[in-house]
Amino acid sequence: MDAVNDAANNTAESVPGPPSTGPAQNAGEPRNNTGSRLYPRVTSFRSRRGALTATQQQSWARMWPAIGREVADEPLDAAAWFGREAPLVVEIGCGTGTATSAMAQAEPHLNLIGIEVYRPGLAQLVQRIERQQIDNIRLLRGDAVDVLENMIATESLTGVRVFFPDPWPKARHHKRRLLQPATFALIANRLKPGGVLHVATDHADYAEHIAAVGAEEPLLKGLNEATGGVSAEHRDSAPIGFERPVTKFEGKAHRAGSAITELIWGKIQL
Repeated sequence: MDAVNDAANNTAESVPGPPSTGPAQNAGEPRNNTGSRLYPRVTSFRSRRGALTATQQQSWARMWPAIGREVADEPLDAAAWFGREAPLVVEIGCGTGTATSAMAQAEPHLNLIGIEVYRPGLAQLVQRIERQQIDNIRLLRGDAVDVLENMIATESLTGVRVFFPDPWPKARHHKRRLLQPATFALIANRLKPGGVLHVATDHADYAEHIAAVGAEEPLLKGLNEATGGVSAEHRDSAPIGFERPVTKFEGKAHRAGSAITELIWGKIQL
């Protein structure tokens, strides 16, 4: 399975710990060199390299200064970056951006931030944004957990999307899976009440793991059948759409006979 849709670019051997539950941290705080600053962890993707084509380089030079940033420690001012106040959605592992661009165009009222570590994949999305003149996408290159911990404030997100994260199928690699209890807790903390977490996977064992971990997160409730809810009761009222465009990656999964599991939660409104 290709790892474009993963959330980080480090393979340090460390163990997940509790996430931050406060606002984004100050830039002057020391980082933990084994991974996330707030706790050491096993990151969830394979390192990948790749050069940009000449046309990708040109598009990158024109667009990246305005729409892209490297992941950093500074809290993110999304309204200033987008030039407007709008509900904010984060997509973890946007890959080459086929789904990202389609969903952004279908939901122009949302501000969408795509997070990815693989620069050639981002370059394809940058080209698509320029060619199709999409103005509600911004891009961050780096570790999504660092973004959530250090750049995103508590209860500031309307949605988080994680489509086809690397399942790390071998048992000895399961600790590298992105969607662990600590990450669920961090996402839940960053979601606004009523905000939505939407996960999709084509790996049956990982789907079971994700469903079990999500069921244990007290701030989330299931919104579709795979999470113990009824999607018809929430589809029209949810702040982000439940539909996804079928990408080339997903098409390969369908042809291989893999079932796609959609898992959707909402943050409880106390």
